[in-house]
Amino acid sequence: MVQPATEATESLLFRQGGGRGNLVYNEENGGVGNEGSVAVSSVTAILALSTFVAACIAFGFGCAVGYSSPTQSSIMEDLGLSVAEFSLFASILSIGGILGALVSGKMTDLLGRKLTMWILNLFYISGWLAIAFAKVPWLLDLGRLSLGFTNGISAYLAPVYIAEITTKNVRGRFSAIVPLMVCWGLSLMYVVGSFVHWRTLALIAAIPGLLQLLLLFFIPESPRWLAKVGHDKELEAALLSLRGDKADISDEETEIKDFVESLNSLSEEGILDIFQKKYVRPLLIVVGMLVLMNLGGINAFAYYSGVIFVSSGISSMVGLITLAAVQTVTGILGTTLIDKLGRRPLLLVSSAGLCFSSFLTGLSFFLKEFHWWDQGSPIFALTGLLMYMGMYVLGTGMPFLLLSELFPINVKGSAGSLCNFIGNITGLFVAYYFNFLIEWNSAGIFFIFSAFCFANFVLVATMVPETKGRTLEEIQASITHSSD
Repeated sequence: MVQPATEATESLLFRQGGGRGNLVYNEENGGVGNEGSVAVSSVTAILALSTFVAACIAFGFGCAVGYSSPTQSSIMEDLGLSVAEFSLFASILSIGGILGALVSGKMTDLLGRKLTMWILNLFYISGWLAIAFAKVPWLLDLGRLSLGFTNGISAYLAPVYIAEITTKNVRGRFSAIVPLMVCWGLSLMYVVGSFVHWRTLALIAAIPGLLQLLLLFFIPESPRWLAKVGHDKELEAALLSLRGDKADISDEETEIKDFVESLNSLSEEGILDIFQKKYVRPLLIVVGMLVLMNLGGINAFAYYSGVIFVSSGISSMVGLITLAAVQTVTGILGTTLIDKLGRRPLLLVSSAGLCFSSFLTGLSFFLKEFHWWDQGSPIFALTGLLMYMGMYVLGTGMPFLLLSELFPINVKGSAGSLCNFIGNITGLFVAYYFNFLIEWNSAGIFFIFSAFCFANFVLVATMVPETKGRTLEEIQASITHSSD
């Protein structure tokens, strides 16, 4: 356990010796500044490539999530599955996600971000191959479980790796590529899945994993992880690779080393460290957002979009293709706005939009049930579902971006595992029971989703801090300081 911060340890954390790259806490702006720092270097080819490779994980995540929506009827027909058996197939992705979440933080801390990506791709590719060549339900489920395990780790790994390799002026924009790639993975499944056999679609979905395996040879390890494990030479090489051979990395390197050393001197890394008083608020924020987002129905909308379209009287193919287009537009919009407007405004817009669109979808089923407006109810359903998925893409990556920003590297692994695990537990509940709940009360379930989305809006409005334009060390030092 971490000992309470004394005046001496506060001094160590907030003012590291003389010289360049000092961490100095500024009471006026609530952050730490880097004394003598120079302007950050421009985006390099290696930084862009590293971000793209991490984003391939997110693309695969989207493929796994979106696969069940356009394939439900054909898989059930070919393999003779019941509704309960297909619900198990769809929801077992969340079971795998729970298993992945349990080891996500510690695995990436022990093995490093890059080696973890290698291992994930083996699970990812083997999962799709199992689905593509499945002749019996258990192999289908085993492949889906493998993909879920990959998703459980990649949901944490991709945003954390990108946040740790980027500079503060592009961190938000580059991190927003993650939900955009999730969106494109979903869109690929929705569009292509409307035209090809489900086995062919599984083989197509394996391509991102193969691509990433090839590109992993050319990207560096996370500089902050290298600092954490004491690999100073590799840290310098990684920073030069990411910032450019001629870039002056001395200030950034010193800041990262000093902050990590300060954390190490204050605590011995352990799972119980995450339950210290200073981490209560960040935990409540991230766990709360993940739980409420899942209880707000995202797995239901993502896994069963085709079923929702058909139930509301809309062609599944037309609905899914339109949905893919809407997700792409909102994903690009979120990427361009996140570093201009900040995290909070986009989260508020996203959660408010999720609340309204869930209510609109529920209203369409309510009108259809009582035959009050048979011509207009499908329009409400289409508008609600398109708006829901669009707003989800706008804010989907925010909880894990905030996780990577709010927690210092000595507890980030524990925080990632805990938050990811709790989020996947709630996601599993919604994913498995949705097919039964929509038969029980098709309108009521969407009204319940809307209520949870409203609760998420309240959480964002009252608790989520703005983190744009600040380094990870600045954000984390300010949280530590404010809690002492």
